Amino acid sequence: MSTGQGARVLIIDDELQIRRLLNVALQAHEYEVVQAETGIQGLEKASTCLPDLILLDLGLPDLSGLEVMERLREWTTVPIIVLTAKEREETKIEMLNGGADDYVTKPFGMGELIARIRVALRHAARTAQEPVLQFEGLTLDLAHRHVELGGKRIKLTPTEYDLLKVLALNAGRVMTQRQLLQQVWGKHHYEAESHYLRIYVGHLRKKLEQDSTRPQYIVTEPGIGYRFMERKHSD
Repeated sequence: MSTGQGARVLIIDDELQIRRLLNVALQAHEYEVVQAETGIQGLEKASTCLPDLILLDLGLPDLSGLEVMERLREWTTVPIIVLTAKEREETKIEMLNGGADDYVTKPFGMGELIARIRVALRHAARTAQEPVLQFEGLTLDLAHRHVELGGKRIKLTPTEYDLLKVLALNAGRVMTQRQLLQQVWGKHHYEAESHYLRIYVGHLRKKLEQDSTRPQYIVTEPGIGYRFMERKHSD
């Protein structure tokens, strides 16, 4: 999979103007672009051109965006970024829980979209879990379960560490409350533990953030979940 210049991006959107705008912007950043204007056409092109990333509009004329994504997820783990004009939190949560890697709301800034694409491609390229995760001022040693902030060890409880690990491994991506609860507390018990998530995020912020009321590492996505700051990278 290509992670930067030359990566192939499939746009599935029925609005010609949006496709043209995306095509120009993506090619300017040296991405290869493939276009589809319906869900069926998008599914066909996804199977034939094998894109590195898919931009999927929710408002397609034939299939719903969720149905397209469900059918894609039957055979591919390619990153999917949803383009939505809908502001409803329930819609965003449904798409993220259904397999989307991220979303942007129309009208969106092209700079933000390009940044989201880069994050998704880098995340997808990590085929093996790295033993050490580096962030601005923060280091997670996964092999030894150590966390350092500004070069000093930070003491975390097992649950705090597990939550931080899940967030850090998905850095730059929106993680819904359901996804975090399932991965930290388990698929069968997460509903009973749902009230703990906000508490443990608060604990982590007090230990990691200079100002827990203005967090830099763990950012709240209102009504949806949380997004951890993007990792350091060399590209």
